Order: sequence, then structure tokens, then C-alpha cells
Amino acid sequence: MREIKHIDKEGILNRFKAVPFDTHKGIQGHALIIGGSYGKIGAAVLSTKSCIKSGCGLVTAFIPKCGYHILQLANPEVMVYTDDVDKRISNINLGLHPDAVGLGPGLGVSTQTQKAVLKFLRKNHYPMVIDADGLNILARNPEGLKYLTPKTIVTPHLKELKRLIGDWQSDEEKLAKTITFSIKYNLIVVMKGAPTLIINGSYVYQNTTGNAALATAGSGDVLTGIITSLLAQSYEPLDAALIGVYLHGLTADLALPEMGTQSFIASDIIDFLGKAFLSLEKE
Repeated sequence: MREIKHIDKEGILNRFKAVPFDTHKGIQGHALIIGGSYGKIGAAVLSTKSCIKSGCGLVTAFIPKCGYHILQLANPEVMVYTDDVDKRISNINLGLHPDAVGLGPGLGVSTQTQKAVLKFLRKNHYPMVIDADGLNILARNPEGLKYLTPKTIVTPHLKELKRLIGDWQSDEEKLAKTITFSIKYNLIVVMKGAPTLIINGSYVYQNTTGNAALATAGSGDVLTGIITSLLAQSYEPLDAALIGVYLHGLTADLALPEMGTQSFIASDIIDFLGKAFLSLEKE
């Protein structure tokens, strides 16, 4: 039986860094979220908002033109660049150099978008989180996995994981195949579920926060923003993944007494991030 390390509050506190009192936005990290397509701009809204709510100094979104007014109104703190195409991303061309990138929320898998993503991955090697349609594009174009920066964080739910590694017949086989995948491409895999597992090569960590309230649309988009924010703030990729997953789950635990599970939505994760961070900083 493979050893799985449980990540609890004590383990997170050993990795967590308080924000210095004399910091400013220029040294708190600049994150770029690439996502959105017609009908799915909300995913980019959630990711960028959770990113800036997790302590990042600057957050920029790159989205299709159709999402410009939506995102500017929803998140006035976020800077917005748009593609030349209205309903999808066709060419990721930016004149900036972020500290970390979150790729995939609401992105879509059009042929144009697939080509744009592969070109971006081939030419750019930032610390990165890849989720949702970013993963679906890699599943359709596995050569793109070879372009990824070592210790890129991928955050699949089980259907996305299956597209990447193939089917499995048992939980043991699922874990073994995910470990093999992580080692082969030198990736950190956040296997979302109940519980969520974080796989870093042959090392496996199990998160200890969260409940059924997180089973709601947009929850993964919020997680992408949180982890990307931590990466941009110079956390090591494994620490960013572990702390991000822990805080994401903790918001639902903190909200449970007053909201229950049915009424908790992805925006509530963001609303409870402050309390989640405070629970660590008080220590």
C-alpha cells in the first residue's frame, strides 16, 4: 500500500508565509488568467476574482472580446486584455510578463483555440496552473504536455483525468496511472474529488478540508485562481497546490454552519477566503 500523507493545518502552517507589513502590489506578484469563451465568461470572472482575493498584487485576464464589459464590471480590480476574435481565444499575444499563469477556465476547445494554446505553451514557460478546457486541449493534443514547464500544476476532475491517462478499473489503478503520468511529464496533479489528492511524482498528499458544498459549478475555476495567485506570490509549485487546495476546502467548512451545503455556490468560496486566510494568520 502506497503511503499517503495527510495535509492538515499544522502541515499547511509550515508552508504558509504571512504577507510582510511593508509589501506593495508591485512585489505581491502578477498573475495572468487565460480563459473564457462565449457563454463561459463567468469562469474567467470567478478565476480572476479568487486570484486577486488570494493576495496577488496584480491580476490580468486574457479573454475573448465578447467578455470585456462583463469582466470589467464584475471585477474592476482586474486588468483585461482581449483577443481580436469576439467569441473565442484565437491568438494569445500579450506584451507583458506575468509571474504565473492560470490557463483553461471556460476556454472552449475550438480548433482556433487549440492552436492558440499549443503555440502559447510552446513559446512560454511560466509557472502555470492548467484546468478545465486547458486540460481537454492537452488530452486532444498530447504533444503539448512536452512543452510544459517542470512542476506545472494540472487540476483535473475525474472525467478530465480519464481523458488524460485513460480509464481505470479500481482506485488503486487510478492512483498508479496518475503517478506514472506525473512522473513522465514532471507535473503536479491535483486530483479533485472527495478527498482531493495532490500527486507530485511518487509522493501523494491527501487534503483534509472540504465537504459536499464544493460540488457546485465554478468551484474548480475558483481553485485555479487561488493556486495561480500563490504561484505568482513566489510559492513553490507543491506548496501552492497544497495550500490552495486546503484553503479552498476550508472555505466550505467555515461556511457550513451558516449556509449548509445546498445553498453554497462558487462565489461563496471567494467570499469566505478572507476567513480562511485569517485562520492561518492568527496562528
